[in-house]
Amino acid sequence: MKNIKGIIFCSIFALAAYFTCKCGFCQSINLNSLTLAIIAGMIIGNVFNKFIPAEFREGITFSAKRLLRLAIILYGFRITFQQIFAVGLQGFWADVIMLATTYLLGYYLGTRVFKLDKDLCMLTAIGSSVCGAAAVLGTDSMLKADSHKVSLAVSTVVLFGTISMFLYPFLASLGIVPESSFGIYIGSTIHEVAQVVAAGSAVSPQVCDTSVIVKLTRVMMLVPYLFLLGLYLSKKSHTKRTKVPMPWFAILFVVMCGFNSLNLLPAAVKSGIIEFDVFLLTVAMFALGVETNFEKIKGLGLKPILLAGIMFIWLVVFGACTARFIV
Repeated sequence: MKNIKGIIFCSIFALAAYFTCKCGFCQSINLNSLTLAIIAGMIIGNVFNKFIPAEFREGITFSAKRLLRLAIILYGFRITFQQIFAVGLQGFWADVIMLATTYLLGYYLGTRVFKLDKDLCMLTAIGSSVCGAAAVLGTDSMLKADSHKVSLAVSTVVLFGTISMFLYPFLASLGIVPESSFGIYIGSTIHEVAQVVAAGSAVSPQVCDTSVIVKLTRVMMLVPYLFLLGLYLSKKSHTKRTKVPMPWFAILFVVMCGFNSLNLLPAAVKSGIIEFDVFLLTVAMFALGVETNFEKIKGLGLKPILLAGIMFIWLVVFGACTARFIV
């Protein structure tokens, strides 16, 4: 019950964004409720932050994290295994290529060029290459880095991931990457799952579905990465390896896809679940916007932002080349 006030607060603004985007003007400019919600959240979180009651904070955080994961699980009702197989190895190899190259680039530049702390470089690189804040927190559960390093890494993910949400729909209009491959492009390069959903849905429902499949495949790659990291840390410290956190929401997403593939639910029920899922995603996006603190981003310092910015450019440029020419 301690979260209820914050959840209601986020839900009210999410409902406003949800119904506003049903109007003809918003549809004509391809503005979806997720994008509108995070814009509204960032304005309220930074301009009117002092007016938000303290008892709302836990509910806002709950909406940005727990409700988001529930929404991603329910997103499985839009997708079937038949569609996953249709994406095929192209999406898988795009994920592998972008994850490996982005992580190695970020770690090398951070430690050798910018002379940053190794833990900070590792956290920032994994946040950009796998699944944003979840990857940062999962990695930190094993690194046990200082809290300010974790905050730095998460803030860069929020900054450049938010830019991605607005940049990729614009890139889609330029036709640099064909629409048939654009879902792979989005899913293999954008930081957070919610940001992938927002960017993909701004292009088309088909692109959104493909991008989420590719992104969740990328999220699942966090598991072997953490196992390898645990082995490395165990060997380095000669202590027992830390238990690896499991991205259960990604696994349950796959379970929901499997259930949906059986086609057991009536169309009306499935349609209702999908609409409810859109609402949950909108609530989560508003909460993420509220928690995006511009002052903290300004206080990051130049080097971590430059490092994350270079990785972001790599994701955008090399990701486009990968989606268009390699996979």
